[in-house]
Amino acid sequence: MTDEILARIAGRVGHLSLNRPKAIHALTLPMVRAMIAALLAWRDDAAVAAVLIDHAEGRGFCAGGDIAFLRDSALNDGGASGRQFFYEEYQLNHLILTYPKPVITVMDGITMGGGVGIAGPATIRIATEATRLAMPETGIGLFPDVGGGWYLSRLAGRLGHYMALTGARLDGADCLWTGLATHYLPSAALAEAKAALFTDPDQAAAILHRLAAVPPEAKIAAQADTIDRLFASDRYEDILAALAADGGDWASATLATLATKSPQTCKVALRQLHDSLHCEDFAANMAMEYRIGARVLVRPDFAEGVRAVIIDKDHAPRWNPPTPEAVTPDLLDAIFAPLPADEEWKPL
Repeated sequence: MTDEILARIAGRVGHLSLNRPKAIHALTLPMVRAMIAALLAWRDDAAVAAVLIDHAEGRGFCAGGDIAFLRDSALNDGGASGRQFFYEEYQLNHLILTYPKPVITVMDGITMGGGVGIAGPATIRIATEATRLAMPETGIGLFPDVGGGWYLSRLAGRLGHYMALTGARLDGADCLWTGLATHYLPSAALAEAKAALFTDPDQAAAILHRLAAVPPEAKIAAQADTIDRLFASDRYEDILAALAADGGDWASATLATLATKSPQTCKVALRQLHDSLHCEDFAANMAMEYRIGARVLVRPDFAEGVRAVIIDKDHAPRWNPPTPEAVTPDLLDAIFAPLPADEEWKPL
């Protein structure tokens, strides 16, 4: 176990708190393993009626995965340890989604990447006025994994495609409006909500209804029709052309944002969301995402994207391939191709 995950039984609830505040609780492999171990221990424990996942302190729920570790793996061990992280992280994501007891997540503050991966599959997903949810992976040469293909492709219209490509941040009201959150509570009510849930998790719906607040108007709602129109195509070049032809302030700003993203992983994300809709279940989606992750991790854009955005902070990545047109169908086919049978991802 690791002290970066605090696991305890509180009343009738298994309580997992992410406890790596200096890194905004970014997930490490020991954290993933500790969460899996606790969830498996509680799965058949009659004293545990539900599970609650939150963060112990700090300014966010979870900023994602341990990007520095993944880059080091890509550069120094051929991606082997990075693939192991993805493999077990995806098993955690799948375990939460298929868990036989209710899982409640508190998405207070920053909830990005791997944080969405452990919040998205939960039965109850609580947002607050502090929530900032995003899947920003295309900015560092990754793609919206940890189940992102499943959740984003199933949002209304083309909202998920817009989020996957741009890394747009949603606040708590946006999350409730899109369905990425099931409840909206003031941060000030969280302590009371948790105490009540620990005592009587069977009354979760009534407890959260009593403490819920009316959120402000969802800002993303005002752009939904525009997003549906301009992001209608599954072909990245068509989206860029539609934004350029529109010429409005919002379209121009969005086009400028996309110019900073990896062309390779933008095209990967569009195909990922398209293909996810044809996956028979969440496990099939995760097997697809593991194939993508195993390849994209060691492609040039990931190490370069992390260098530009996180290490050197020059925000001038040299993408390879450098343009959407240079990302060929053959390259995408290779990224999505099945792995050898003994390397394919499998759930627990």
